[in-house]
Amino acid sequence: MTSAGRFIEIIGVPVDLGAGRRGVDMGPSAIRVADLEARLEHLGHQVEDYGDLDVMIPETQQVGEGKLRYKAPILAACGELCGVVTRCLEQERMPLVLGGDHSLSIGSVAGSSGFFAKRGESLGLIWFDAHADANTPETTPSGNIHGMSLAILLGIGDPELVNLGGRAPKVQARNTVLIGVRDVDAGERDLLKRSGVTVYTMRDLDERGMRDVVDEAVRLAGDGTAGVHLSFDLDVVDPEDAPGTGTPVWGGITYREAHLAMELLCDRAGIVAMDLVEVNPVLDTQNLTGLLATELAQSALGKKIL
Repeated sequence: MTSAGRFIEIIGVPVDLGAGRRGVDMGPSAIRVADLEARLEHLGHQVEDYGDLDVMIPETQQVGEGKLRYKAPILAACGELCGVVTRCLEQERMPLVLGGDHSLSIGSVAGSSGFFAKRGESLGLIWFDAHADANTPETTPSGNIHGMSLAILLGIGDPELVNLGGRAPKVQARNTVLIGVRDVDAGERDLLKRSGVTVYTMRDLDERGMRDVVDEAVRLAGDGTAGVHLSFDLDVVDPEDAPGTGTPVWGGITYREAHLAMELLCDRAGIVAMDLVEVNPVLDTQNLTGLLATELAQSALGKKIL
């Protein structure tokens, strides 16, 4: 599958329910303001903006009981997103989902994996993140669902979230790759070691370099699958280059490493859907992180230096 001349549908998901800090609901607007649509059209793509899903805000919702904060409205938003992503793929469009916090991936990956499952095919998942997002209601220190999203997609966690879209797991662990991790809770560490997911920490990137890691990630995620769902949390990038995220962790990948990763994925992976999440303009500096998200989308979708 080539990146040139594709039909791309932009879907905004202003979900501010799965994270601990406010403001990430403005992320889709921050990315759009950085001329996302025009920049992708300049690359030769056809682009249509679906607009934003109508997501409830925390002030109108009950937090809920237990360790699943705002589960009901998150489940509703992800259910709607699942349907929109599925419809995009049925119409031969690539969904480009703008967040919002990383809980939205529960819906976006449910939609993309469900589409391919109906055709008897599976999907690979490449997940860039400073965090493992592999907590469960039993291990979470915060109750924030954006820290559980990867575990849920692997079929581990709250049954209603796990079974969103009618099937679980959404992806197989052997075709799931996590890149850039540097902040992992104890419960997540245990789950990941048992799960069979391939994890490349920042030490792996330091020792091996981005090219080798992405090459191996593409091989693993693409092994027997119909394509790759790319889910990119902007906090994987060092806060010096991406200050506008709610859970920044120093020691992340550089601006240039992020672009290299996207360029390599464009060349070597069949990207069928993409999430750009955790852009928080309240915490940003002159929309640097929104602009970076737009630039990374360009690199993932065919922009080259020459």
